[in-house]
Amino acid sequence: MNTQSRDSTQSPLIQVQGLTAGYNGQNILENIHFCVYPGEILVILGGSGCGKSTLLKHMIGLYKPVAGRVLLWGTDLNEADDRVREQILKRVGVLFQSGALFSSMTLAENIALPLHEYSSLSREEIDLVVRIKLQMVELAGYENRYPAELSGGMRKRAALARAMALDPEILFVDEPSAGLDPVTSADLDALLLQLNGAFGTTLIVVTHELASIQTIGRRAIMLDRSSRGIIAEGDPKFLKDHHPDPRVRAFFHRKPTLRRQ
Repeated sequence: MNTQSRDSTQSPLIQVQGLTAGYNGQNILENIHFCVYPGEILVILGGSGCGKSTLLKHMIGLYKPVAGRVLLWGTDLNEADDRVREQILKRVGVLFQSGALFSSMTLAENIALPLHEYSSLSREEIDLVVRIKLQMVELAGYENRYPAELSGGMRKRAALARAMALDPEILFVDEPSAGLDPVTSADLDALLLQLNGAFGTTLIVVTHELASIQTIGRRAIMLDRSSRGIIAEGDPKFLKDHHPDPRVRAFFHRKPTLRRQ
């Protein structure tokens, strides 16, 4: 199915409303507004220090906004009680930049962890789900390996398997290509597209990698450090050559913005 052709009458899964975010009294983002709809692949892009990962962490409720709010399925995580918050987070998966696998656990144990915590499946059923998820990311047979025994790309795929353990409706992905070679990055991009196409998983991907943006991006928002906000939104292929802001075109064409001395 074509998960990118959405009906304009669809209700958004995520609503970011007037979000201002910062640390130690200094704002990084100010008055951000946008929505994410079912089945979308939304890319959050921009240069270093513009607030991409900060925005993602606010969207999953790790940080509380200075002002504004983020709604998931119409509910503000920061205002929800523990029971409602847990129910919402069961429907969300997160692939952190580092992978965040527990080094003392095997891959099977890492993937089984959210299943033990948030599902009522039996041990046999959990073992089956673990095998299915590892097969999905082409790591069948690696159940008893530890993260340190794997390459960087394999660890990212294992972390993706854990993020998908509960079959989330929304998957947040922070810098999936960080530290990976171009071929491994392309393989991971293809896997994300497969998840979106086969299961309709809504993806929010934070990245500055141009190849990944062009491959997986269907809609993008571009953040800017000096503006503390969104300076562009739309199809990355259009933004690359046709956006009126020279900062946007410079990003996509890798053009320096610093003046030569």
